[in-house]
Amino acid sequence: MTLDRAVMMFAGFMVLASLALGFYVSPYWYLLTVFVGLNLMQASVTGFCPAAMAFKKLGVKPGQAFK
Repeated sequence: MTLDRAVMMFAGFMVLASLALGFYVSPYWYLLTVFVGLNLMQASVTGFCPAAMAFKKLGVKPGQAFK
């Protein structure tokens, strides 16, 4: 798995988890969905992605987007 796919999978998992938590636990968990969306938009503009940095330190091989 490349770094690009790992970041997209992590973001998708976080969105689905926050939606489930928001539905079953508390609506405040929907703020996590907002945070993930804003972070994805910010990363597309600036190229800075904390999740990509973390996965890179874990040894995930780089893809095309995050080098």
